[in-house]
Amino acid sequence: MKNKKSQLQAESFYAVKWNAGVLTLLDQRKLPNEVIYHDYGSALGVADAISKMVVRGAPAIGIAAAYAVVLAARSAYQDSSSNWRNNIEEVLDVLSTARPTAVNLNWAISKMREKFETIKGNPETDLLNLAIKIHHDDIVANYEMGRLGAELIEPDSKVITHCNAGALATGGYGTALGVIRTAYKQGLLKKVYASETRPWYQGARLTSWELKQDNIPVSLLIDSAVSNLMKMEKISWLIVGADRIAANGDIANKIGTYSHIVSAKYHNVKVMVVAPSSTIDMKIDSGGKITIEDRPTEEVTHFYSAKTSSNSIKILNPAFDITPVSLIDYVVTEKGIIHNPDAKKMLTIFG
Repeated sequence: MKNKKSQLQAESFYAVKWNAGVLTLLDQRKLPNEVIYHDYGSALGVADAISKMVVRGAPAIGIAAAYAVVLAARSAYQDSSSNWRNNIEEVLDVLSTARPTAVNLNWAISKMREKFETIKGNPETDLLNLAIKIHHDDIVANYEMGRLGAELIEPDSKVITHCNAGALATGGYGTALGVIRTAYKQGLLKKVYASETRPWYQGARLTSWELKQDNIPVSLLIDSAVSNLMKMEKISWLIVGADRIAANGDIANKIGTYSHIVSAKYHNVKVMVVAPSSTIDMKIDSGGKITIEDRPTEEVTHFYSAKTSSNSIKILNPAFDITPVSLIDYVVTEKGIIHNPDAKKMLTIFG
């Protein structure tokens, strides 16, 4: 892996890019102070980048995984042109466990694996074309979700978003931020608030930075201030993304989403969940079946004094929480808008 560092430029950032035979990822751990890109030539390197949060956000993880399959197939074919399908499986097993909650990871690997049986000869070109299509389709879906979601927003609205569901979390443009970007361009938004999203501060570091790139006015607030803001100001919408949506409409999203949505319901703030159809997991009937990733305790303790001993107390660091579908007003995907989602409506659209 080699590193490349660029100047902070509003018009040129991207989270995932195939570049001259290697996968280039923006190191999102370094934003907003530095824009650093890493090149990856192996699938195991990409798996490590996913696990360590170099790339994050369910759609972006899926796209990175698709390109990682290309890298894995290249290596397996070089080792044995006649047995590459078997040789690749060990690497794909590692890749598939890089992050357990975001369904897009294994969705993308499955889509790529389906292509294996139709390939004759060197698999790299066919698999690369499919990975590029997955990437392109995500961007197209984001713009469609932005258009659909903005149709629900009335003029002079104030909205809150949590975590980062923008271009950094997707192939480009964003899901929740795609709606916010579109609504702002249409003159519908009076104010955007981003919650900081501890412990990785995706709202503080990433969402605020993204919105500033588009010159969209944004105010940052600490996570525990969201309820108070809803009480003090007329907030129209809480708009969030999702890492997995169960068949009944329950959503898994960044930790803190559930508490913000509970506050939204109490304060009559409408809730919009924006996610591509690749995030829908019809194999899981409810959110209770979704695996919640536990992150390293150091992500919490390293912000404190060195005198604080993580050995003296138990530290909980779940990366996600589950919001029951009964608390959600709208789910927006590229296939349409679902008002008051439930299992029957999910089945009708996603089968």
